[in-house]
Formats: sequence, C-alpha cells, structure tokens
Amino acid sequence: MTDEQAMQAVSEGDLDKAAILYERYKKSLLNFFLYRQSSRDIARDLTQQVFLRLLRYRHTFREGAVFRTWIYELARNIYNDHLKTLRHHTNEFPDILLEEDESEAYHQRLHQALELLPDSYREVLLLSRFQNMSYEEIGQVLGLSVANVKVRAFRGLQKLRELYFQIND
Repeated sequence: MTDEQAMQAVSEGDLDKAAILYERYKKSLLNFFLYRQSSRDIARDLTQQVFLRLLRYRHTFREGAVFRTWIYELARNIYNDHLKTLRHHTNEFPDILLEEDESEAYHQRLHQALELLPDSYREVLLLSRFQNMSYEEIGQVLGLSVANVKVRAFRGLQKLRELYFQIND
C-alpha cells in the first residue's frame, strides 16, 4: 500500500491505516525536528503533534496529492508554531548540551552552524540533505521554483561550511 493510498483510507475514516504512516514516517520526522533543535523530548513531542494533526486534518488531504509533501508541510507548520510559542515564553532558544565525545562535538558544531543559517537556507538543507526530499518536493512544500530551491541549497551549503569552520576555530 502506498503512502497516498494509506492516507486516502485514513481520510475516508479508516484510522487504523494511520499506524502504517506512523511507522513509515516517525523516524524521519523525529530527525527533521532534531536537526532544527537539539532536544530529543521536544522532537518527540513535535513528531507526535504531526500525527495528531494528520488525524485532525485528514479531510484536507486530496486525492492525487503527494503524501510526503503534505506531511512535511504539517511538520513545518508545527515547528513554526513551536517557535512562536518558544519566542513568546523566552527570548532565547535552548542551548545545545556539549558532549565530550568527538562525534558529539561534530554534531554540536553542525547544530550550531545550522542554527546560525538564515531560515530560507536551513529549511532547504534540512529537507534535501537530511530528509532526502527532491528539489521538486521542496519547491512544493515551500512554494518555490525548483531553480530557487537549487540556488538556496547551493548558497546554504556554502554558508554552512563557512559557519561550521568559524565555530571550529
């Protein structure tokens, strides 16, 4: 059963098919949120919110739509809502915990560099590099042309490399 078929069944009332989609997407959505912020607990909560919203707004999924694009639009909206709430409650984003392990230090610097990227570059890089979405899919999610997505990906990688090595020094 394809993602689209499962979601179509969910939108028609067969809520058991949501479990199929949950199993297929829980890990990639968790990673999507982890690369945007460092708290595993928050990432888990946001992932759960995606599936709650999937059920709540299942009637908005249209036949012929690409499920992967639709669910990442939900995830993006949930993350933006989270940021609004976070900004409302505090003026700072949570700090990333430093680890002694060298692999953790690499991830730490990468997270810091990603946080310093402008949102327009960060979103494209997260979706293309960490979620393996095509430029066409990203364009649909973000409302951009494929050419614009490619430019943002290229410039974003350049800027990320620059920021990473600034943090490393």
